[in-house]
Amino acid sequence: MRFPALPSIPIPLQFESVSFSACEEGVRLIVLGAVHGNEVCGSAAILKVIDDLRSGLLQLRKGRVTFVPITNPLAYNRKQRNGDRNLNRNFTVKDSPVDFEDKIANWLSPLLASHDVLLDLHSFQRGDRPFALFGPPDNQEGLESFHHAKQERALALRLGVSRFVDGWLDTYAKGVANRVALLERGELAGDDLTVDSRYGMGTTECMRAQGGYAVTLECGQHEDPSAPAVAYKAILRALTHLGLIEGEVLPAVSDYEHLTLFKVIDKVHFDDAFSKNWLSFDAVAKGELIGTRANGVEVRAEEDCFIVFPNTASKAGQEWFYLARKNSVPLDTEVV
Repeated sequence: MRFPALPSIPIPLQFESVSFSACEEGVRLIVLGAVHGNEVCGSAAILKVIDDLRSGLLQLRKGRVTFVPITNPLAYNRKQRNGDRNLNRNFTVKDSPVDFEDKIANWLSPLLASHDVLLDLHSFQRGDRPFALFGPPDNQEGLESFHHAKQERALALRLGVSRFVDGWLDTYAKGVANRVALLERGELAGDDLTVDSRYGMGTTECMRAQGGYAVTLECGQHEDPSAPAVAYKAILRALTHLGLIEGEVLPAVSDYEHLTLFKVIDKVHFDDAFSKNWLSFDAVAKGELIGTRANGVEVRAEEDCFIVFPNTASKAGQEWFYLARKNSVPLDTEVV
């Protein structure tokens, strides 16, 4: 499958979205690429779908779809994950934007609010196969109240992957509390990350907070040549499932792995080091050594679990890795 060449972004930087609307009302979908500047498989896939819609190869029959091929042009231009900071942390509208990511959030948040569903396309540093992340069960709690769990999980189950992860924002809230404790004890070296309770808020959490629902698709490793095809097929599947384009009814994947995040571990010092070359979703046995702090303290698994997003490049005060456990609750049942 051939994909359009990725564009260069001129200076001064600007934000761009491309929308297609059918004559008949329907679901309003928005698709994001390059929320992190070195994760461009989604950008390539989006550009191909735009070309397909413009040429008539694909035809919108209902609703509206909006594409943002390069969500963070500063990080994209620098060919790195972040511009001034991580866009997918503390993603909120601010009256007085401080950094470039604040400006993106001020532009993008109203755009998200004008849609019903978000598909956010990413890639990962270390791991073996694509997976999707979705939000909480339906609830009325203060952290992330939500009432579209059934629809959100139905979409995730039709994107063409068979591994699913949830528990994101709840895990982040616990991580912020732990970070506050480390700061108060003077045990956190390096730059202090925000201890705002909204630190776990990203694009998908913003979408849910504004009444919609959202799925993050991790399409493969950053340099995996098959990742753009995973992203492209997922966009087509989303368009089909939501009724925006013609297509056969997509069955939900029935053979899958479901994991729930329960802990995030920060790197405390630059010289904190992993015990081995961990990949996302590697199994970790209770008591197994995961890494060693710069001061010699060992970090071991508190139960049989899985490591997720191990990041050798993280800085002191940033997320080092996550832990997840298996979840046996079927994803296609009523979620409350």
